[in-house]
Amino acid sequence: MKYIVLVGWVLFSISCKNTPKQVVQKTDTFYTCSMHPQIIQDIPGKCPICGMEIVAVKKSEGQLKGIVALSDQQVQLGNILTDTVGKSDISLQTILNATLTIDETKTVTINARISGRIEKLYFKTMGDYLHKGDRIYDLYSESLNNAKQEYLFALEKQKTLDNSIIDFKQLVESSRNKLLLWGMNESQVVELAKSKNNTPVTSFYSPADGYISSLESHEGDYLSEGTTICRLADLSSLWVEAQVYTSRLSHIDRKGKVNVRIPGFSNDIRGRIEFVSPDINPAERINLIRISIVNAGGQFKPGMQAYVELNNRSSNVLSLPAEAVIHTETGNIVWLQIGHNTFKSIMVQTGLEDGDMVEINAGLKQGDIVVTGGAYLLNSEYTFKHGTDPMAGHDMSHM
Repeated sequence: MKYIVLVGWVLFSISCKNTPKQVVQKTDTFYTCSMHPQIIQDIPGKCPICGMEIVAVKKSEGQLKGIVALSDQQVQLGNILTDTVGKSDISLQTILNATLTIDETKTVTINARISGRIEKLYFKTMGDYLHKGDRIYDLYSESLNNAKQEYLFALEKQKTLDNSIIDFKQLVESSRNKLLLWGMNESQVVELAKSKNNTPVTSFYSPADGYISSLESHEGDYLSEGTTICRLADLSSLWVEAQVYTSRLSHIDRKGKVNVRIPGFSNDIRGRIEFVSPDINPAERINLIRISIVNAGGQFKPGMQAYVELNNRSSNVLSLPAEAVIHTETGNIVWLQIGHNTFKSIMVQTGLEDGDMVEINAGLKQGDIVVTGGAYLLNSEYTFKHGTDPMAGHDMSHM
């Protein structure tokens, strides 16, 4: 009996040694539950928690980072729709927020041409309108009074002394030009020569029409030569200043006409882009553009808000429905389909947008399948499961 058992054990051992070992094949696919992503298995089956069929996900696609896997029922209930990325002609209008500002090319700065003290200021309120020739201020100036006295002395000597000895005519002309250079006008000099009355205070007058846009001196102030009294703005034309993203500048037709719409006014105003700032805001990547408009009747005022409609060049570009792109603080997200009911969040760079379609400049290629309906649902699903932004940890420096 013992002999029989021993023979059987030997035969069993030999048969085990001769049995080929089962080779475990490594794959780049794992299986997970869309409801419980912590469940990860190497073979298909059912979720041990909820009993749902687990779905396949390729490890090469980044494991679970930025990935959402759904069941057929979830896709149906969430109305998840997809579409293939392709090219289309986009010739859209860009609408920018803008502000009306003073046309700096039509401003006049009134400065003191000689030192002295302001005895009286006739316009003291910002926004006051000055006509050309209006008296602006009275100035007491010792230097100007001496110059006026020299002029009267030269005139007197020209009449009473022999001009053959001294050319008083040249002396009179020199004294007269000094008064004109120091801010007196022609009529004031003529009146001084006629009346011979050298008053201690001299009046100065506006050289142009305009609204006071800044008032920088006041009664009693002592002025040095070159001190600014006020600035006058001609509002017959205004600048419309708007900011545009640098990435969109190449799409704008700078030679084309633009429409300016001002809330509260029924008629649009036509204009052209006259200036694009060479400076770029590095933090926001924006440029300043400027349009000049005619302000007939002065109905528009600096500081008013406006909208600028820019015409864009037509181009054949990658585009998506705007609802496929999710705008976040970190950038623009699109959900890319990487397998059956499996989606991955990726960062994209957008261009032109008209509310229905958006241009894709980087992040996708033609033929990619993306979610066009239910993208926000996928974003919420991922955040709910993982508690983080789908783009957390992604390198976006290349976008």
